[in-house]
Amino acid sequence: MSLKIHNTLTRLKEDFIPNTPGRVAIYVCGPNLYDPCHVGHAFSYIIFDTVKRYLKWRGYQVRHVQNFTDIEDRIIAKAQKENRSIQDIAQVYIDRFLAEMDALNIERADAYPRATGVIPQIIEIAQGLIAKGFAYEVNGDVYFRVRKDPDYGKLSHRALDEMEAGARIQVDERKEDPMDFALWKASKPGEPAWDSPWGKGRPGWHIECSAMNYAEHGAQIDIHGGGHDVIFPHHENEIAQSESFTGKKPFAKYWMHNALLRLSGDASAEDKMSRHVGNTLWINDALARHHPDAIRLYLLSTHYRTPLAWTDADVDSAARGLERLRAAVKDALPLTGAAVDPKIAQLANQAREKFIEAMDDDFGTAQAIAGLYDLVREINRARDEGASAQALAPAQATLRELAGILGLTLKETESKAAPAAPFIELLIQTRRDLRSAKQYALADKIRDDLLKLGVVLEDGPQGTTWKAG
Repeated sequence: MSLKIHNTLTRLKEDFIPNTPGRVAIYVCGPNLYDPCHVGHAFSYIIFDTVKRYLKWRGYQVRHVQNFTDIEDRIIAKAQKENRSIQDIAQVYIDRFLAEMDALNIERADAYPRATGVIPQIIEIAQGLIAKGFAYEVNGDVYFRVRKDPDYGKLSHRALDEMEAGARIQVDERKEDPMDFALWKASKPGEPAWDSPWGKGRPGWHIECSAMNYAEHGAQIDIHGGGHDVIFPHHENEIAQSESFTGKKPFAKYWMHNALLRLSGDASAEDKMSRHVGNTLWINDALARHHPDAIRLYLLSTHYRTPLAWTDADVDSAARGLERLRAAVKDALPLTGAAVDPKIAQLANQAREKFIEAMDDDFGTAQAIAGLYDLVREINRARDEGASAQALAPAQATLRELAGILGLTLKETESKAAPAAPFIELLIQTRRDLRSAKQYALADKIRDDLLKLGVVLEDGPQGTTWKAG
């Protein structure tokens, strides 16, 4: 089975065939730098991080670009309110964003272009669109002629008249059509501005991503990713201006859009996480409450096109599942090439095949995770039947490898009880001696007292282990 991707453009699952064999160009819409990012952003970035990891694991050379929008109305308003430059505001949130992405084990993009860094490309595209009749200038503003593009609406699958009827459009008598959108805006007093053929001004929102794509990838890319909420108007406008500028070359071959994350327990409710509304959970706050692996495991436990509701209880449940994965690879030996149990090696190969089958079906992470738990069950069964550590090594190595494709480190959080480890081990030995002497009440008291101190004992076939609760 070949990799299939659901393409928003066609509404079909299509065989993945990149423009250049063996190479994949990905562009994912990045954050607008007027506030921190919330876990809804993390949902999208974890998904596309997993997509990238899987493509690389399958042997593709991937170039991943993610933009920073560092010039926009809300950034300007924040800078004016705080008497700071837009560069200062943007840098604060860029630094925080990168630190949070690192904490979530999201691989860095190959390039992070900024909107203010592609002003020449923005002007070039706007000039080209004017020359071809797709755009026009009015008093220093440049607008795209939506009705000039016969394909407008092909991504959102809506007719232009339908869009206009349902849109909240600010009346502007200067525009030829209410649906026309700004490529360049004439500057207002006190706003950042750049020289252009139409006077001082700044870019419109949509053209930024076209220009950054054009600067980093050229005229065509393989995968364009983002949240479902930017299909229209942002991505619709990107297609229109990019393809009109390049002569109708397909801008992106595959459009991938993740569903939205919500805060309520009802994933169908109209309460998407949004900084505009204020119903947000900042990534930093989520990381203070949950292990990064647990956050990733939870967010990948459903298909990326299925809406998901965030609750701490559900993430805690994912953390308990995470413990099963960690326990299965605990004390694993490295693969040495020594003779192993062929049955266990076969189980590892079957698990890898099931994982590939799930991920090849439009990145089915939920099914892929279910396959990991199947492998955990087989590892535990073999361990209970007395399999040696060497015999278990292939299955454990496979589990760690596949978990890594999902970005799971399977690392324990460093325990605050670590300095007390020698004393805890001594108490475990004492408890073991008490149990051997059939003094179960005293043995249970040690276990219960340790639990009160946040130390959880786990009895298993190979002895007692402990962890900080």
